[in-house]
Amino acid sequence: MTTATEHLITHLRHIDIAMPDFEAQHAFYTGRWGLTETHSDSGVSFLAAEGSPEQYVVRLRRDVQKRMDLVSFGAATPADVDTLAERLIGQGVKPVHEPRPLTTPGGGYGVRFFDGDGRVVEVSADVATRKHRKIEERESIPVRLSHVVMNSPNPEQTVAWYVKHLQFRLSDTLRIGSKGEFMWFLRCNPLHHSFAIARGPHVALHHASFEMRGLDEFMRGTGRMLRGNVEKVWGPGRHHAGDNTFSYFLDPAGNTVEYTTELELVDEDTWHPSIHDLTNPEIIDQWGTANEMNEFVASRSFNDVDPGLFIAPPM
Repeated sequence: MTTATEHLITHLRHIDIAMPDFEAQHAFYTGRWGLTETHSDSGVSFLAAEGSPEQYVVRLRRDVQKRMDLVSFGAATPADVDTLAERLIGQGVKPVHEPRPLTTPGGGYGVRFFDGDGRVVEVSADVATRKHRKIEERESIPVRLSHVVMNSPNPEQTVAWYVKHLQFRLSDTLRIGSKGEFMWFLRCNPLHHSFAIARGPHVALHHASFEMRGLDEFMRGTGRMLRGNVEKVWGPGRHHAGDNTFSYFLDPAGNTVEYTTELELVDEDTWHPSIHDLTNPEIIDQWGTANEMNEFVASRSFNDVDPGLFIAPPM
């Protein structure tokens, strides 16, 4: 049997969301946000980022209720998928299905399971890569899916779940003075974070972030959203934790989506997590260009209660 790699999760693949107004959501992501439809079926659309080898980075699905269907991560080999599945089942994690061939675009071999908050997580390997291209200078469309952040009413437990079961590593933590810690950045490769957990009133998607080619393309994309009267949540600015730029907007279904660039790469052998306090304005936004981070801005990313989650027992 092939020996499993040290860290079984290699990268973030895609996020799958559902909503009633499929047409408006589809038009936003393909016509304004800059993704490309590569496959479709009745009420389902698979959207790729032009600079990414992933078959798709967002899957849209029509449903009578808004919900997040799943978040997907990659593994290096089918053997790693099997090793992970065996470990998870042995630790009492509830599977959606055991490892098997996948029928989504690109095929592959994957397993699905519920995390500690009840959301569905997929881990897959051997997915065929997509022919992609270099994003050109001044071309303000996403290169790839950068990271996904989830809300949890029990974030400390949720972070511990991902560290224990999926071997994510903590990069940094955000706190707000005496209000305490509220966001934890997790990595599965040298990128500062591919995943994060935020303290929220309920389980929901906090935001999905898309990497742009560079600062100019980031600003051009931000400007396109503003000129198109897409509701801005926060930005443009530059975070301290992760050192990446940010501009947050709401999609037609009320999900927060972000344009970003220049996310920090960390040295896995020497990196030590820090706690960054947002009462320092330079921690909030190094540039000082973004609108004030206040309760209104924070509440926009609480999102709606996801009606389709299976609430698993604490683990």
